[in-house]
Amino acid sequence: MRGYLPVAVVLLVGSYTMVTPSHAADPTVSGGGDAQDLAKKLANPVSDVVSVPLQFNWVNGNGTDEGLRFVTNFQPVVPFAISDKWRLIGRWIMPYISQPASLGSAAGLGDITASAFFSPRAATAPLWGVGPVLTLPTTSDPALGSGHWSAGPTAVIVKQAGPWTYGMLWNQLWSFASTSNLDRAEVSQALFQPFLARVAPKGVTYTVQSEAVANWAAVESSDTWTIPINLQVSKVTRFGPFPFSMAGGFGVYVAKPDGGPEWQLRTNFTLVLPPKL
Repeated sequence: MRGYLPVAVVLLVGSYTMVTPSHAADPTVSGGGDAQDLAKKLANPVSDVVSVPLQFNWVNGNGTDEGLRFVTNFQPVVPFAISDKWRLIGRWIMPYISQPASLGSAAGLGDITASAFFSPRAATAPLWGVGPVLTLPTTSDPALGSGHWSAGPTAVIVKQAGPWTYGMLWNQLWSFASTSNLDRAEVSQALFQPFLARVAPKGVTYTVQSEAVANWAAVESSDTWTIPINLQVSKVTRFGPFPFSMAGGFGVYVAKPDGGPEWQLRTNFTLVLPPKL
């Protein structure tokens, strides 16, 4: 992994310099506000911003041959005002996965995860949202999907103070129906996503976070946890008439099951839509 650290640094610096416009080009959002304000909203999972992220992940060191696993996530976030006091925030994650031979040598859509957070519209401290999460089975390929319908609760709590945003998103999934008569392992899985972000002037955001997954159904206790630590730099700019965010990041897996990944590179492109079209 040591030999790839310079590559990660180059990608992070390159992604930042490519998207840094002049001060005069800093975007605004509807109703006023500058790039820094928009970056703070993008760092908040329960904000009122409609965003369409496209995330690319190169996950390295998988299986016995330490192969590359490539994952593209299409994950729009759309808030809806459902009353004067409450909003519903819909989050959708649709992955496209390419697996190495040691993990099944497959490529295609993975299971879709849909979440809905009910969150107060009034500013509170901390900000929060709760609701259901559902996994929609998209493939019968055991290398790409679970082969089960799964559901459970999800919650997020966020605190914003000055340039800092921190909090955690959590969900728990249990399978309740199979997609076929094949004997597939039941799903009992939790996601813990703590995050800490600092928004600098001109919409530059520095983030450290994790996407820790606990597989409670693992046969061996040593295979329960998969824990990456990810560092990311993002910058708000413009894509035509719309605000746009670009990011680059690097992560190391500090805990993993046998044959699990070792490190990853990530790029993220997020289109921000106006609240009213």
